[in-house]
This record gives sequence, C-alpha cells and structure tokens, in this order.
Amino acid sequence: MGRPKQFDPDAAVEQAMQVFWRKGYAASTPQDLVDALGIGKGSLYNAFGSKHALFELALRRYRDSQALALVELLEEPGPVKARLRRTLELLAEMDLADPDRRGCLAVNTAAELAGTDEVATGLVRRMFDRTEGAFRALIEEGQRSGEIAPGRDPAALGSMLLNTVVGLRLMARVAEGSGRLTRVIDATVDSL
Repeated sequence: MGRPKQFDPDAAVEQAMQVFWRKGYAASTPQDLVDALGIGKGSLYNAFGSKHALFELALRRYRDSQALALVELLEEPGPVKARLRRTLELLAEMDLADPDRRGCLAVNTAAELAGTDEVATGLVRRMFDRTEGAFRALIEEGQRSGEIAPGRDPAALGSMLLNTVVGLRLMARVAEGSGRLTRVIDATVDSL
C-alpha cells in the first residue's frame, strides 16, 4: 500500500485559482481541478470540502494578490493622473498579453455568478468596494494637489473609475489590439 500523495494546500489553491480564472466556476469540473492540483478527488474533498469552498479560497487568493496589486499601483508616488494612466495602461497591457484572455477573475465571477451565488457575489462586491475606495482616495489626493477640480464628487469619480476598469477588463478579452482600450484610458484621464 502506497503513501497518500502529499500536497501543499497553498499551492493547490493557486492552481485552482488558475483553473477557475481560465474556465469560470461552472465550467471547471472536479476532474479539471484534480488534474491541475495533481491529487485524487478524495483528497480534493478531504482538503477543501467542496468545489465551491475551493472556489471561495481561490477568489480570496485573487483578491489578496491581483486586486491588491491595483491598489498598490494607485498608491505609488507621483502625479495622480500619471499614476491613474499608468495603472489603467498596465491592466490593459497585462490583459492583452495573456494568451488565454482571462480578464479579471472578479469581473468574470460577477458576470457569471452575481445574483445566484451569495458568497461569491459578496466577495466580488468587497473587492470592487476596495478598488473604488482606492480610486476615491486618489481623486481626493488629486484635489488636494490641485490636479483635479475641488468641486468634483470624489465618490462619483471613484465609481466611474471602477466602472472604467470593469469595462476595460471585459473589452480586453475580445480586443484585437490596444486602440479602443487606449482611447478609453485617454478619455477617462482627460475627463478628470
């Protein structure tokens, strides 16, 4: 009788995140997951309980890495509008360079599961809230520095910027090049 296969749960969540990001929740089968993780179905369920529980962990991992990276970009030093432009351009470049055109796992999850999966919807909502809050803080900083008119509503502009990111991430999934994305980025930054 052989020893059970040992695996690193953290690495397994990373691999599962990649599967869910590439295929979506519904299209990711337990077999896809065990193949990616290199474990048996019994080990998958023993370690994580269910496909959905593993998905929740994967979505949290995405939040803690990818979504947090956007906030960190916005908080770098330099002029506000330049940071915003650099962040939006980096997102577009990253999405266009991805051969699978996966887009954003949070945006994909919202499109697939919002309204039908309360836990996933809540996780995505909190990610969007964090991103919108970072945009609002950026706008407020721009108002203090004089880059953005003080009469503009930071909450409304933060919401607009979140919507811009969601739209960019979706458009990049089908874009034939960077032209349309660049126009959106230019118009967004110029509107501030």
